[in-house]
Amino acid sequence: MGLFPNFKKSFIGVRWNYAEYNTHLLNDPTQFSHNFYNTTEIWGGFNIGNRFQVLAFLPYHYNVQFDDDKGHASKNGMGDITVLANYKLFDTRYLKNQTNKTSQQVWIGGGIKLPTGAFNVDVHDSATTLADINSQIGTGSVDLFLNARHTIQFNNFGINTSVNYKIGLANNQNYKYGNKLSFNSIASYRISNRNLIITPNAGLSFENIESNQLNGQKIYLSDGLNSGTFATGGHVLSALAGVEVTIKEVTIGANIQAPLTQDFAAGQTKLNVRGMLHISFAL
Repeated sequence: MGLFPNFKKSFIGVRWNYAEYNTHLLNDPTQFSHNFYNTTEIWGGFNIGNRFQVLAFLPYHYNVQFDDDKGHASKNGMGDITVLANYKLFDTRYLKNQTNKTSQQVWIGGGIKLPTGAFNVDVHDSATTLADINSQIGTGSVDLFLNARHTIQFNNFGINTSVNYKIGLANNQNYKYGNKLSFNSIASYRISNRNLIITPNAGLSFENIESNQLNGQKIYLSDGLNSGTFATGGHVLSALAGVEVTIKEVTIGANIQAPLTQDFAAGQTKLNVRGMLHISFAL
């Protein structure tokens, strides 16, 4: 989930996520699609006592696709709402003196994604392509999440590590998006001056996505040369860099991710870049 705003209490905000992918079919490289995924979402974290936190995400998607068959196409609308509940497993603080301070936190939890976004495609229609399915606003399914987050801070230097696992369930057409494991570790350094805090950060992000399934069967490429190869799923390791700026009760942050190594859909699909921009307010 990356860095959270520099607040010690509840917050609410708006953030924009961007991702760009290119796809060329193995059996015919002249068939291609360029996909641009834009998401603007309202998100918030709400503390309940000292040990519990509820996170909520309400996304609005605007997806654009260019391909060799249909040219330009776009879809937009409200996406799938996600709610997470986390428990603070431990919170330790060690103060040797005024210049040597160490703190450490571990959060664990889980959540659910609801099928509030549109899934307007017939997966059983022979004319339906994977690009059509991947450009949908929603998945049409209920999905489950497990997550953990560890933060350690030594004076102004910190490391935030998070793991998230999404369990995809089948929708009413018996189509199931692959389970996804996400991991990131981000190092940061906090620069403070009265009411201003600037936190540059950098790290690594890893994702592994299992193959999608239809009627309980994984989806494979059907052409003779590449048959038996998964047509969906894959993994990517990315480098990321960003900055968070907090002024009193407001945080503005941004980051960019560039892939270091990847393999999606048997090499057919390439991630070009990802980015995020947000503004958040303490409550």
